[in-house]
Amino acid sequence: MGQRINFYEKGQRAFKTLYGFTSYLSKSPIEKNLQELIEFRISQINGCAYCLDMHSKDLRAGGETEQRLYMISAWREAPMYTDRERAALAWAEAVTKLTNQDVPDEVYEQARKQFTDEELVDLTMTTLAINCYNRINVAFRAPAGGYQVGQHAAATN
Repeated sequence: MGQRINFYEKGQRAFKTLYGFTSYLSKSPIEKNLQELIEFRISQINGCAYCLDMHSKDLRAGGETEQRLYMISAWREAPMYTDRERAALAWAEAVTKLTNQDVPDEVYEQARKQFTDEELVDLTMTTLAINCYNRINVAFRAPAGGYQVGQHAAATN
């Protein structure tokens, strides 16, 4: 089996479309740390090593604790997440998985208690964006481990 193309090099025109998500979300009222937590958790679900490397480094640089990163796959049982974070994680997971082609009403109601209309739209856009990036990185086997904090910031602004 041959080596796959480097999508980051060959897909620059395509990436400009995805960078629009990132640019839009940079102006979101949702806390940057919460957006990053969502991106980290969804990358776990999708098995995207490149994004796990990137978001774990960005989260740590932003002051996130190791313990919260270690526990995020068990966020429902772990006591260190706020109700807002729990609602966001439940929403992002439900939108990612679409179990039974549905986002359960109880997940929607939990999110509505924690987020304004605009924030819920932005939470959904955060979920859509990371799912796109995950699928590209998994499909083209983007190598993990070499990401430097802030590396993609200039390209997305």
